[in-house]
Amino acid sequence: MPTRETPEVREEEILDACEKLYEKMNFRDVTIKEISSETSCSRPSIYNYFQTKEEIFLRLFEREYLLWCDDLEKIGTDGVKAEGLPEKIARTLEKRELMLKLLAVNLYDMEENSRIERLVSFKKAYGKSVELFDRILKKAYPDKTDKERRQTLVAALQFLHGVYPYSHATPKQIEAMDMVGIRHDNGNIYELSLAGLKMILK
Repeated sequence: MPTRETPEVREEEILDACEKLYEKMNFRDVTIKEISSETSCSRPSIYNYFQTKEEIFLRLFEREYLLWCDDLEKIGTDGVKAEGLPEKIARTLEKRELMLKLLAVNLYDMEENSRIERLVSFKKAYGKSVELFDRILKKAYPDKTDKERRQTLVAALQFLHGVYPYSHATPKQIEAMDMVGIRHDNGNIYELSLAGLKMILK
């Protein structure tokens, strides 16, 4: 006798489909109809879980932040030291390309077009990452004042917004930069994260 799928399982299926489509399509081209075609859910049944495609993306973004939190928790329990910390955090970011892409490219649309309860749920995951990052900084830099640590934290979080675009310039962007003589040394996520974090986490 088949078991009835739980809402959580259905939601994960929808999120997985959205992620798969986003790998090959633009945010604006991913629709609930497209997502439905990649799942066992009908389009009307998706609306039982999410009111807009932006809510689906926001929940996907939340899932990515929670996965990053898992990695930050591991760093926080491994005897944190300032030496080697940029490398450790850069490695966690290397695994979160989707999180960085959503952060840099689609954050405003997701937040603007989602219900407040969805946004609150996402902000809890985001807040957890901020709290874990701050806890790591406290352990790694015990001599920093609260104000200095807060400034470091804000700088690091702001820096994350630019990692994806700098590591994934499109051919059109590169062509335009070449035409006006702008240097574009694109690195991968790890290299860019490491370079920035080394400057911020002094």
